[in-house]
Amino acid sequence: MNSVVKEKGKEKKSRTGRTNNSRLRPWIYVGPHLLLFLIFGMIPLVYGIYISLTQWDMVGTANFVGLQNYKEILFNTSSTFHTQFFSGLKNTLIYVVISVPCFIVFPLLIALALNAKPKGVTLFQSIFYVPGLFSISAVSIIWMLVFNKRLGPISNVFGSNANWFTEQPYAWIVILVVSIWWGVGGNMVIYRAALNGISRDLYEAADIDGAGSFRKFFSITLPSIKFQLLYTFVMTTIGSFNIYGQPVMLTNGGPTQSTTVLMMYIRNLAFGSGQSVAGMASAMAVLLGIVMVIISAFQFVLLNRDSTKG
Repeated sequence: MNSVVKEKGKEKKSRTGRTNNSRLRPWIYVGPHLLLFLIFGMIPLVYGIYISLTQWDMVGTANFVGLQNYKEILFNTSSTFHTQFFSGLKNTLIYVVISVPCFIVFPLLIALALNAKPKGVTLFQSIFYVPGLFSISAVSIIWMLVFNKRLGPISNVFGSNANWFTEQPYAWIVILVVSIWWGVGGNMVIYRAALNGISRDLYEAADIDGAGSFRKFFSITLPSIKFQLLYTFVMTTIGSFNIYGQPVMLTNGGPTQSTTVLMMYIRNLAFGSGQSVAGMASAMAVLLGIVMVIISAFQFVLLNRDSTKG
């Protein structure tokens, strides 16, 4: 009898130990990520929101002013900060509206072409993906040489006399070309993986029914990768709102500040020449974040609702 009780006690302890281990194991994997996210994500976010409620030059003591920075940015039309915010936001939105469809359509077309398994498919995939591994500074320097009016192949081969970096709409064209060439590879890889996961039986059934290429694309391919499209659409939009390096390197915000995006104003206010206005810069950054959250949430709700109906 005692031996039976002891055995049951051992089994109970063993089960308890396994239960504790099973509960602890997820935290072992997730814990480091959560710690890094807390240190480099949440703490800077909370601190940035606090700084946006102050007047601070990054040297002296931060003076708490509440929502004064936000009121000046949003409602004081005579303020330089009001003008900079809405001018930068307008230029940022121009880039977002034009670039996001390109970041969705071009990678999808490339993925469809590569999914047909042409000769050298691995080489072509590498060609499209490798530019994304370079820094935006290196990419911008490469394309500054390509579009150089005296030495670049665009001028010498095609005979173009356009001032690519100092005139519109050429300045925006250069920024878009560089951005697409640099960033097309990431979404392409996602779409390729999604396309490879589509069952071939669906296409075979469509062939039996006599469906053409366009019918198969819109009835099978797109619905099958709708969640990947939703993910890339939202993440690409967020990334496009954070554009900074391309206009800084290529056009320096010109001509006449037509490509000066909001991130450039924010950086100049906080770290540019002259006295830092970190509180105002943080308020602009918070407002930009709110705009991004609202637009991303709208995209997610709208597209997810449509995909659920499909």
